[in-house]
Amino acid sequence: MKPVSIPSEIIENKIFFIRGHKVMLDKHLAELYGVSTKRLKEQVRRNLRRFPEDFMFELTTTEAETLLSRSQFATLKQGQNIKYRPFAFTEQGVAMLSSVLNSERAIDVNIAIMRAFVKLREILASHKDLARKFEQMEKKYDTQFKVVFDAIRQLMTPPPETSKRKIGFHTD
Repeated sequence: MKPVSIPSEIIENKIFFIRGHKVMLDKHLAELYGVSTKRLKEQVRRNLRRFPEDFMFELTTTEAETLLSRSQFATLKQGQNIKYRPFAFTEQGVAMLSSVLNSERAIDVNIAIMRAFVKLREILASHKDLARKFEQMEKKYDTQFKVVFDAIRQLMTPPPETSKRKIGFHTD
């Protein structure tokens, strides 16, 4: 049987940062594993002992609505509520999923996901190393380069999130 090939960019775009953890949602994992979200959740509920809170947690209604309303994979109409709150799986939870979804595809997809988590961790670590080296250089050189370091630091800080205006005709 030919192994499943999934580009790492697809997986990386499905990793979110929620409650201080890098997680993937049940909907995305089910899609990657080739099963329905209902089946994935069913298997998780049958094996709850394998999924402690640091492996998997259920999003609150607010978290789910916020995530769904700002993401491109689903949008809620105004006043519409989420019927079933999504499960969020940490890296360890994703690894455990391959044991409850017992298929060749689950194994192949799991390997691809683990590689994406490792790549993401390496990127984050290199960013921290770069920031640390920058601070060391800043301390080492005198004040004549302060303007240059201030400009670089300003470029390194992420832009503040701005609220987007709603598109369309509005009556106020």
